Amino acid sequence: MADGNAETEFLQKQFYIPSYLLDRELPTVIITSVPTCPVIFFINTKSGGQLGASLLLTCCQIANPLQVFDLGQDAPEKILCKIYGNLERLISNGDNVAAEIKKRLRLIVAGGDGTANWLFGVISDLKLANPPPIATIPLGTGNNIPFSLGWGKKNPGTDRQSVISFLNKVCSAREMKIDSWDIVMSMRAPRPCDAFAPVDLPQSLGALRLVPKTDSDNRDNNCAFRGAFWNYFSMGMDAQVSYAFHSERKVHPEKFKNQHLNQRRYVKLGCTQGWFCASLFHPESRNIAQLAKVKIMKNPGHWEELHIPHSIRSIVCLNLPSFSGGLNPWGTPDNKKQRERDLTAPYVDDGLLEVVGFKDGWHGLVLLTPKGHGTRLAQAHRVKFKFRKGAVDHAYMRLDGEPWKQPLPEDDGKVVVEISHLGQIKVLATENCIARSIDSGSTSHLTESVDELSESTTVSINT
Repeated sequence: MADGNAETEFLQKQFYIPSYLLDRELPTVIITSVPTCPVIFFINTKSGGQLGASLLLTCCQIANPLQVFDLGQDAPEKILCKIYGNLERLISNGDNVAAEIKKRLRLIVAGGDGTANWLFGVISDLKLANPPPIATIPLGTGNNIPFSLGWGKKNPGTDRQSVISFLNKVCSAREMKIDSWDIVMSMRAPRPCDAFAPVDLPQSLGALRLVPKTDSDNRDNNCAFRGAFWNYFSMGMDAQVSYAFHSERKVHPEKFKNQHLNQRRYVKLGCTQGWFCASLFHPESRNIAQLAKVKIMKNPGHWEELHIPHSIRSIVCLNLPSFSGGLNPWGTPDNKKQRERDLTAPYVDDGLLEVVGFKDGWHGLVLLTPKGHGTRLAQAHRVKFKFRKGAVDHAYMRLDGEPWKQPLPEDDGKVVVEISHLGQIKVLATENCIARSIDSGSTSHLTESVDELSESTTVSINT
């Protein structure tokens, strides 16, 4: 009993937020000490089979239930507006505890990459003066975002001790900024006679919304849709395989309750979709070069066309160094290649995207070898895809692991996807973080030294 009381006291001192700070309807109480690391949980109970629901119950037992939210029931933007509004009210009334809670607050999001994208977007849209940093619990299939930041690829456990261990890591984690990227798709507004159906967007792409155009644009009957990403945007065969996986999971959710089996099923779908025999199963119209003209901006105000080899069937605009379950498609170019191609070391807060191409699934498997990488196409501050008129009637796309099938008007030659820098958000990273920040140069210098020692083992297809 004594041990239980000691643990409860420890949890309250570290993480527990008093109820009156979270709900303005509750009476104010006198607080003698402020929690060291106050946290708010946002949990996608639909992620990870039954793991999300189990995690929710454990967190409610460890923390104040008012600190724990089910993303299937509670909209995070409304919750955060309510909490921050209440904290501001209390601060204006002289509540020093509320001021400290606001200063120390950390958010935890549990789910897949799409769930992390969702909460990142909410924080970005709120435009808080001092936004809270975010930690990510991996409950999805790919888990590229938590892996990049050092939180691992597998669920850390939903039992009491596992959650307490994770909370201790959140408390000691360092803050790091990562770039946010804006993506806008513009095209002719659909007409009633158009054959394609409305786009079925995943929850995490709820921000990919219709954007009003200017009067001059409306005379051309154009429309635009906007979203954001923090890990990657991809288009082509990889997104098609991902879309097949998500579609099957939506129809048969009971078959996707095991994280390991989900990953095996994903690989199997890659085979059945022809990703490993792309040259045989897919015509040239599926090649990125046939699908769209790609332009990049390296220097402000100057667009230049990017040459895409005809063998490339998938293109990735990468911000974090993790793709397809923890693989790094950019790798680390040696010093000679960096000089020859005017490349810089990849950082997550440098305002640059790494643009990488893949030929097929076999090309992707090169990432499993020492120093393996995809076809390095460019580094850029902005990227633009202008789709060729009548090339295809749809394209498969992904933002941070969430795929969709985008219909394309066959008689419209002005379909454009443009990616540009949107600012930055604060995340939490552990000592196992593989993402490199400009502010933590010592780690990157060490990595580069190790890379130079192993240059002789490089395995790649193209540079």
